[in-house]
This record gives sequence, C-alpha cells and structure tokens, in this order.
Amino acid sequence: MTQDRDKKIKTLIKELRPELQALSEYIYEHPELGHEEVKSSKAHVELLEKHGFQVEYPYLGIETAFKAVYKGEKEGPSIAYLSEYDALPGIGHGCGHNLLGATDTGAGIVLSKRVDEIGGTVVVLGTPAEETNGDKVTMAAADTFDAVDVAFCTHPSDGYYASGTSMAMEAIEFRFYGKTAHAAAAPFEGKNALDACINFFNNVSSLRQQIHPTARVHGVIKEGGEAANVIPDYARAEFYVRAMDMPYLNKLKEKVIRCAEAGALAADCKMEWGHYEASYKNMITNETLSSLYNEKMQELGIDMITEERDSMGSMDMGNVSQVVPAINPYFEITNGKAVSAHTTEFRDCTLTEEAYQAMEKTIEALTLTATELIMDPKKLEKVKEEFDQTLK
Repeated sequence: MTQDRDKKIKTLIKELRPELQALSEYIYEHPELGHEEVKSSKAHVELLEKHGFQVEYPYLGIETAFKAVYKGEKEGPSIAYLSEYDALPGIGHGCGHNLLGATDTGAGIVLSKRVDEIGGTVVVLGTPAEETNGDKVTMAAADTFDAVDVAFCTHPSDGYYASGTSMAMEAIEFRFYGKTAHAAAAPFEGKNALDACINFFNNVSSLRQQIHPTARVHGVIKEGGEAANVIPDYARAEFYVRAMDMPYLNKLKEKVIRCAEAGALAADCKMEWGHYEASYKNMITNETLSSLYNEKMQELGIDMITEERDSMGSMDMGNVSQVVPAINPYFEITNGKAVSAHTTEFRDCTLTEEAYQAMEKTIEALTLTATELIMDPKKLEKVKEEFDQTLK
C-alpha cells in the first residue's frame, strides 16, 4: 500500500515537471522586485487554478500575494506551502526564488491530487517581497495560519541543509533634525544633523564590544546634506539590528536607540526613529516535523546536513514559525559546488538539470511528509505538542 502510494506521487511529479520547469524559467526571464511581482504571481495563480485550486488574489490587500486552497473530499489536516518569487536588484533571481516558488507550488499541486483520497486541505500561499518587506510577516499577523496545521517553505542552496534557525531583525531608520547655516561664515548659527548621525555611528561602534557575539548591528547613512558649505539640517540612517531571539533583540534595540538619542543630544539636534521595513522574528524549527522530512529525504537517497550552521541572516519565515509548526529546509542546486546565493552564478544554477532533479526530490519529500501527517494523526499531534511547549 505504501509503495503504491509513493509510486503514485512519483508519477504525479514526473507529469507535473514540465509545467513547473516552465513556471520557474518564465519567472527567471521576468525578474520582478518585491511588491512588483505582477507577472510572477499571476503565473503561479494561473497554474494553481488550472489544477483546481480556489484562489484569492490579491490577498490581504497585497497586490502580488495570493492564497490558493484545495479542499479534499474528506476532512483532515490543513497543510500550507509558501511560495516566494521576488528577485534582487541588478542580478534578477540570484536567490533562486524562481525555483523556490515552483517547488513549493508544485508540492501543493501534487498533494492536492491525493487529498480527495486521504483527506485534508492544501493551502499554497504566494508570499511577496521576502528580500525586503516580507509579507509572511503580514500573513502571520493576520488570521492566515489560524486553520493551518503545519507550514513548509523550501529554499535552493549549495547543499541539502536541514531546517535551522534565523536571526530576529528590526529594520530601523533614524532621522536627525538640526538647523542650516553657512558652514564658513556663521557655523555657530547652525545645528549639524550630520554630526548627530556620525555621533550615533560612533556610539554604536562603542557599544559593539559589549553586545553578544551572535548579535549584529549594521547600517548606512542614506541622507547627510547637499553641499559642503551648508551645515546640514537633516540626516537619515538605515540600520538592521539582529539577534538570535526576540528577548535579546528587544534589549539591543533599546540600546541602539539610546545611541542615537545620545548622538543627537551631543550635537544639539533632535532625533526620531521608525521602521522602514517589516521586522522579522527568529526562525523556530519544529524539530519533530523537521526529523520527519529528513527521514523522507533519506528514503530518497539524500542525507540532510543537520549540523547547526551559523545563521547570521533573517527571513520572514521566522514570523510564520512562531504562529504555526513550520520548517524551512534547503535543497542543493549547485551540483556539489560551493556557490554563494545572491550571485549571478547561483541564479544560473536554477536552470540546470541538477536543479530540476533536486526540485523533484524536494517535492516528493514534502508530499510524503504531508501524507504521513494526514494519515497518522499521532505524528501530527507530536508536532503540535512540540510547538505548544516551545512557544509557551
């Protein structure tokens, strides 16, 4: 029985492969930045509708987001797959989101072909702007995952890495206000906002020795004056403040804000701060769910790399993981080579046969994992028990 089920899944994936490859290559050829993914989101929606999904598009007032649902003929758990499709400036799909979206949407479609028989509901979410103002944050804050039992998002990489951690992150801008004056004739009449901003950077540098080694504070000056002979009355800096968990991030953020306040005070200026992008929570991998997925990959001949890696990046999947049991594993598309993401080399790896074979295996593991959770309520209950204990 199990062998017959697994064989059906393989067949479904092989049949779907040409459509998923075409989807990935179309999005590769039409890279769109976050919240501009008009063609990319539409391509996903059209494919999902073709395969019987009911689609809400736009979703939550976000023009390039969607929620696609396929409800099986029998009751059962709700399984969500999260698709990304935004590109990077200049280099297009250097993070591989064209293939990411095709993989997760593909897993949703394959599972939808099974839930009439085994029960359950499949949800595929189109989640724009992961690289900047990730809309998984918006979805996690809304009621999107209230009726979802588990959530998956997979990501192309240079290895088969198990789901791990990510850093919580606050994207904060600091605005400094002073008073203009002639920098040579009457500097004493001015209040230098740029000085206040530079004081702030120096204060942060003094703070760094005292912060936890895994935390990060880094930023740039976006505005700092127009002419050398005019004392600037306005300066603006954008910062990322990161930590491995929310409690420490909240403490660190307050310290960074005080650095800005002190910089403004020293220059006799005023300071305001606010968020310029969404804040990301840290990724909390559901280890029970992750172990089940890793087992399925192992059955397909892939040993997931489970050694903990230093994770100095942030992602909006972290917000999802704190409202529903979730994993974010990685699959290799570089044919054994060490190729960094956010490069043209990594982008072009998404077009290779090795990448498409990895996509197929990943879809198979995602589908097998979801199938087992649907057919074995005890395993799903263990996933939920871990989530409840971890998020208390």
